[in-house]
Amino acid sequence: MDRLTKEQRSKNMQAVKSKGSKIEILLGKALWKLGLRYRKNDLTVLGKPDFVFKKYKVAVFCDSEFWHGKNWELRKNDFKSNREFWIPKIEQNIARDFYVNKELLETGWTVIRFWGNEIKQNAERCAQKVLNSINTGKK
Repeated sequence: MDRLTKEQRSKNMQAVKSKGSKIEILLGKALWKLGLRYRKNDLTVLGKPDFVFKKYKVAVFCDSEFWHGKNWELRKNDFKSNREFWIPKIEQNIARDFYVNKELLETGWTVIRFWGNEIKQNAERCAQKVLNSINTGKK
């Protein structure tokens, strides 16, 4: 059973951002600090990555643990209400992420995915991984 009323749950879900989330802002500032300039949510790149470096064919995704199913086999049992909606929803997101990774890799892109907590704990380290990937692609 859900601990929130329908109205409270609806309000919570409406507040979830598809872009401009805290983790994106944190990583974006860390990338900018390293002198990296990027495109945000570029529609011309499959999967609409959070950060795109087209010249180097690097796509960066900031994935929240909930929406992208981190530790899914363990976590899917945590759903107590509306399981028939949430389990397929998260599994579709996982399948979409897999497809996007596969397609981008096959067309020569480097795909980097960070979990939200990874960014929160050390955005600078994540930004450095992106910079290293870009520098590798320059050679």
